[in-house]
Amino acid sequence: MYKALRGMNDILPGISGIWQELEKNAISVLRQFGYSEIRTPVMEEKGLFVKSVGGETDIVTKEMFSFQDRGERDVVLRPEGTAPIVRAYLEANLHKTDPFQKFYYIEPMFRSERPQAGRLRQFHQIGAEAIGSLNPVVDAEIILLLAAILDKNGIKDYTIRLNNLGCHNDKIRLSEALKEQLSDKEVLLCDDCKKRLQKNPLRVLDCKKDSCRNIAKGALKSIDFLCENCKNHFAGVKEYLKGTSAEKKCINDPYIVRGLDYYTSTVFEVSHPALGAQDAIGAGGRYDNLVKEMGGSALGAVGFALGIERMLMACSKDMAVFKGSATVYVATIGEKAAKEGFKITTGLRSADIECNMNYEGSSLKSQMRDADKLGSVLTIIIGDDELAKGEIVLRDMRTKEQISVKFTDILKTVNEKLKTYNL
Repeated sequence: MYKALRGMNDILPGISGIWQELEKNAISVLRQFGYSEIRTPVMEEKGLFVKSVGGETDIVTKEMFSFQDRGERDVVLRPEGTAPIVRAYLEANLHKTDPFQKFYYIEPMFRSERPQAGRLRQFHQIGAEAIGSLNPVVDAEIILLLAAILDKNGIKDYTIRLNNLGCHNDKIRLSEALKEQLSDKEVLLCDDCKKRLQKNPLRVLDCKKDSCRNIAKGALKSIDFLCENCKNHFAGVKEYLKGTSAEKKCINDPYIVRGLDYYTSTVFEVSHPALGAQDAIGAGGRYDNLVKEMGGSALGAVGFALGIERMLMACSKDMAVFKGSATVYVATIGEKAAKEGFKITTGLRSADIECNMNYEGSSLKSQMRDADKLGSVLTIIIGDDELAKGEIVLRDMRTKEQISVKFTDILKTVNEKLKTYNL
């Protein structure tokens, strides 16, 4: 028997309804904020990520699913969403029609990591990118948008950790200072961090080993590297967040650096205690140099990505298996009634009414339990007596009231009943 590849899970019908609800809630918020959906290919040129994410990052050196296609081109399964969106933004000349654009995506990503809770080799992200502005108000909007998506899905007790990495020149100063201060502690670092210290010292702060991170944090405490412009930008972000629902969720964390090289200025991570040691639900920040580095103009940009699997782990909603739904349920007793019930079900569906029925000839008691599980508002009951009279019994599942309705009046009566519930 074949099995799914390790770290690449099926999303079965019992769970997919929960995913749909989460995605529906996210999309409603994203549209409310004025973001438009973009969908990029699942496969891209390897060079796109080497250039944008950084050749020394763990994603590029250890985690990408990379291979040669039949044309001997180096390609990868998409490990993150920002670089492909910037590529699409430039390739389609969107920067020429209107430089400032806001996008969202809900797509699978792929990284060859060790599978564990909330960390898979095929995982899914909800992300947003605002490209074309350096204004700190856009940073604040992105953070508010992220918080609104979490709030809409009933996720509580999360924390947004904010930091400012500074501009390109600030990052160079920080890297040089870190390299100098960590040089006498190099022997205490892991083998990977010894290499990082020479090529990209900031990556030591993003090491998966606590010992390396703590050594780097100790060195960072004494480094003042931000220019006045970057300090003012960060102050502006926090000023725009003042008085908002997200402000109470935000704390300053000077050790947030993010694992991708394209980040500059504002960076943030969202953590939740339900996720344990690996507590990040999502993260984001500015990447003001990426558009230019990929062949475009010097345009500011900021975005975030939320892990759907991680959101589900942190979700405070009832995570019971989702059985589907039905606004109207048709319960039948006997073969003749089942045939008539199928006609009624088909007619209601044609009228855009969500409807379901039992196909197995189960007892009426069992069918009523199914109607409850599916959250039905109304249940239509048909048996031999109802067939003889040319009518159905219509039961309001909320008030428990039952009335008899002629076959010819079913659609009209159902619509009237649903209107009373604004359905």
